[in-house]
Amino acid sequence: MSYTALYRKFRPTTFEEVKGQDHIVTTVKNQLRAGRIGHAYLFCGTRGTGKTTVAKILARAVNCENPKDGSPCNECPTCRAILSGTSTNVIEIDAASNNGVDNIREIREEVQYRPTQGRYKVYIIDEVHMLSQGAFNALLKTLEEPPEYVIFILATTEVNKIPVTILSRCQRYNFHRITIDTIAARLSELLEREQVTAEEKAVRYVAKAADGSMRDALSLLDQCIAFYLGQELTYDKVLEVLGTVDTEVFSTLVRRVIGGDAASAVRIFNEMVRGGKEVGQFVSDFTWYLRNLLLVQNSEDLEDVLDVSTENLAQLREESRMLDGNTLMRYIRILSDLSGQIRYAAQKQILVEMALIRLCRPQMDADLSGVLARVRELERKLEEGIVVRQTDGMPEQGQTRQMDGAAKPGAGTPPPKAAPEDLKRIRGQWRKIVGMTGQPLSTYLSAAVPKYDGTSGGSKLFLEVADRLSREQINEPGRLAELRQVIESLTGKDAEVEAVAPAEAGNRHLADIPVEELLGAEITDFPFEEYEGPDEDDGIW
Repeated sequence: MSYTALYRKFRPTTFEEVKGQDHIVTTVKNQLRAGRIGHAYLFCGTRGTGKTTVAKILARAVNCENPKDGSPCNECPTCRAILSGTSTNVIEIDAASNNGVDNIREIREEVQYRPTQGRYKVYIIDEVHMLSQGAFNALLKTLEEPPEYVIFILATTEVNKIPVTILSRCQRYNFHRITIDTIAARLSELLEREQVTAEEKAVRYVAKAADGSMRDALSLLDQCIAFYLGQELTYDKVLEVLGTVDTEVFSTLVRRVIGGDAASAVRIFNEMVRGGKEVGQFVSDFTWYLRNLLLVQNSEDLEDVLDVSTENLAQLREESRMLDGNTLMRYIRILSDLSGQIRYAAQKQILVEMALIRLCRPQMDADLSGVLARVRELERKLEEGIVVRQTDGMPEQGQTRQMDGAAKPGAGTPPPKAAPEDLKRIRGQWRKIVGMTGQPLSTYLSAAVPKYDGTSGGSKLFLEVADRLSREQINEPGRLAELRQVIESLTGKDAEVEAVAPAEAGNRHLADIPVEELLGAEITDFPFEEYEGPDEDDGIW
């Protein structure tokens, strides 16, 4: 005999076996006892919460010859015929593949005939939101005034797609996500019946991974049992099969992020990917871990909400004291944005690595949250007495600094004027120069094209911009002074700068610096901070 999946083998056959939907089971059983059976039901809820199961039990209960406290006996000929799928009184329709007007017209023709066995003819339409607008319109009249012997049970995961005219003609029941405790108790019961030994921690992890779906929980459990057939199901084995990440790994990763150790954070992630961890699942689980940190940070009594062990709760509390709420919110915001980006991305791993580096280095973020994170990090270092290095590229007053091989005069010594050949070097390091300027100047400069006067061979740097606003903003004296100071810090030369519009650039015969000359110039990327160099065992940078 072929193997039957757990979710099919242990599908509830009575209302008493349905778990986690007591509010619905009680209501339906009371209706059956009192004979107040509705003509149309709408079951809404996420996948695996029992919508189709309850619909089938209800279909048997209304036709059962010997009902027991509202539940079907599953022993009479009518119940057996429905269970085996040979009864003509219960018709199951998959609206995903039968969603046209003609399919609904067939139903309208069939409802004219009374059931051959039992009292009711029950139509179970699964994924009813997939019906076309024409099919909904065809169903509307029949749903409003069906024969007394017909019951419609509509099931959907997307109730928002169902027309209001259909909703108003049905008794609506919302199926809730099943709690972890309820799922874990059901899994333990079934494992005992299957004679499989499993750790309680492993069972609870499977229940948590199911995300409120009993069917998903049984499918995941089936997968774990098959992988370690005949062996005890341990917590580590479940982690290995499901490709998820243990909280210990997340704890280590969070501490690396807090410490700003981008190399270690990326290395931990790469090790998990090499171990077969799914990138999207990693992002989801890490976001959930940070959410737990945020809850612990703002409340003292959350054991039931977090559903973690005492050891993990103490670990979360320790980590929550290592960073403030605003920083934690920034982490969650970055990862939440990342979840939407990687869904259809081709290079998912690269996107995650970039996000981890952003978490570790707020100086890379130009938005307000990144600026605030940098300010908080500076405040923390000052409070701890850590010497803060100057990393914005500006020379300190009264001292000479060596950058890119050029000597920068100290205060009181005017730098020499830039020669025409110096413009090549400035053009080659333009990205670096733009990155070292502050906002909003860097925004305007990022779209500017450095050019020079090709006819006179002058040493003045012209910046061609696209609009008049950018030209006026860059030519503002304070911003020109800032730009000249950045250029001086890199080259040791004082270069005159002027922003011009495209028309002005054409009138002045301005030309871009040839590519072959740029290749001879020093071209470097903008450094996000002054990095002393990697450790020998890093292997990342």
